[in-house]
Amino acid sequence: MLRRAWKPIAASVVVAGPAYYFYTTHDQTFELPVRVKDSDGKKQIKMKTLPLLPMTSINSSLRESGTAETKSRPYGVTWHHTTSALASNDPIEDAHSHQIIQSDDGKSDLLFFSVFDGHGGRNTSQLLSRTLINAVALKLSQLAASTTASSSTKSYTDGLWEIWSKSPSNSTPTSWDVPSISSAIENAFVEFDQVLLDAPISILKQTLQEGNLTAKSPVPDLSSNASGIQTMQAAISGSCALMALFDTAQKDVYIACTGDSRAVAGVWKPTADGKGTWEVDVLSEDQSARNPKEVERLRSEHPDDEADNVVMNGRVLGGLEPSRAFGDARYKWPIGMQELLNQVYMAGNGTPLRKPPRTFKTPPYVTARPVVTHRKLSFEDPSSLRFLVLATDGLWDVLTPEEVVTLVGGHLAGLKGTIPKSTLPSLVPTSVANAGVDGKAGKQLARSTKQGSWAFVDDNLSTHLIRNALGGGDEKELRQIMSIPAGTSRRYRDDITVTVVWWEAGKENEAESVIVKSKL
Repeated sequence: MLRRAWKPIAASVVVAGPAYYFYTTHDQTFELPVRVKDSDGKKQIKMKTLPLLPMTSINSSLRESGTAETKSRPYGVTWHHTTSALASNDPIEDAHSHQIIQSDDGKSDLLFFSVFDGHGGRNTSQLLSRTLINAVALKLSQLAASTTASSSTKSYTDGLWEIWSKSPSNSTPTSWDVPSISSAIENAFVEFDQVLLDAPISILKQTLQEGNLTAKSPVPDLSSNASGIQTMQAAISGSCALMALFDTAQKDVYIACTGDSRAVAGVWKPTADGKGTWEVDVLSEDQSARNPKEVERLRSEHPDDEADNVVMNGRVLGGLEPSRAFGDARYKWPIGMQELLNQVYMAGNGTPLRKPPRTFKTPPYVTARPVVTHRKLSFEDPSSLRFLVLATDGLWDVLTPEEVVTLVGGHLAGLKGTIPKSTLPSLVPTSVANAGVDGKAGKQLARSTKQGSWAFVDDNLSTHLIRNALGGGDEKELRQIMSIPAGTSRRYRDDITVTVVWWEAGKENEAESVIVKSKL
């Protein structure tokens, strides 16, 4: 088991301070600065007194969405993954999905895990959670089909596995290698986004072809067309996307990142003294207008006279922080198209589109093309990748990759109770192999410091990370941030969605699947 394999960490466990669930406070209210309108309509900041929710309510909210799954496979690896989400927007704009494609002989798997950070509504993120994995699998099946003429009559899973089951030496290196798979994933993202953007245009074209227009009405009114409105909403809202693909046959992992969600891996490194350390490997870069690489890319894609306007105040055209995203059509459609679709779909129902930024000249300014990162896997080598955390930026606003790896490593080692932040690094030592590029550039909130304590009280690893992002062992701080009502809370915390994936070898005789809902 993991805890046995990593026992040197757990052997030094110290639980400090009072028991987490019995910490009490005499002050059952707190004050919060909020924006309010005065009698003449002007906004000003006033202090508002809010009640502190009891810990029973806090724990219920934190654990409500948590799920955990364990699947042991005949090839000798047991996979574990947990997911948990916490809303700040109402309704939550984050989404997530996962899927496992098994080979016919059960000796190999393709495992997909993804998280989506929506903005401007949940329409785009919800659509992606239902469809993007299948879009990537379809693109990979087309890549597989290109290596064998006989695969044309097979399903995409059969076609995939006909190729995946071959040894690397028997595969076609020019069409089925790491660069080709990475390119296929990239193209799947881009093509799916184009379909998303084209959908309301296609409905309009079909309506125009059917006629029934008059001189007084040169364009149709589709403001009550349910399909048209649905496609418009998915196109004009936006979402970041982060996907992990594990290929157990070739022992590869691919991370595809569009936007500023982040993937961080923990790599176990045994040491000469028998204790070991966790190595931090950041597998994605924050693609935001605060990332110098993204700023340079954006400026290179537009005329020189736009150099000062493409990125302003850390945002694309001064408005959008992620520099890559699905949807966000107001940064992609030409102005004429935006005006036409606004008249056709939105004006008639009183929800007109926001006008594009005033410096909008040469779209598109935002792309869904991901950056794909690759790592090799080894289920035998203890120094290989051991766990992966995928999370929307609500988590990374507060926790660093090093803190996340330490918190996961400590949880896997069996730490329990409340532990001072200053103590945990000595119990769960880490080193940084790859820090990645932080696109937040100083935007990180100040709650994550060496002061205070971490809490190891949740069985679900994803819930464990969310709790510690919002206060951890400091009950008063946790109660305050969790007691801010929806509508106001977005100024203090974002939606958070976390998926943690980890695995262990030597479980080939336990081929079963168990799904557990977090207990309240």
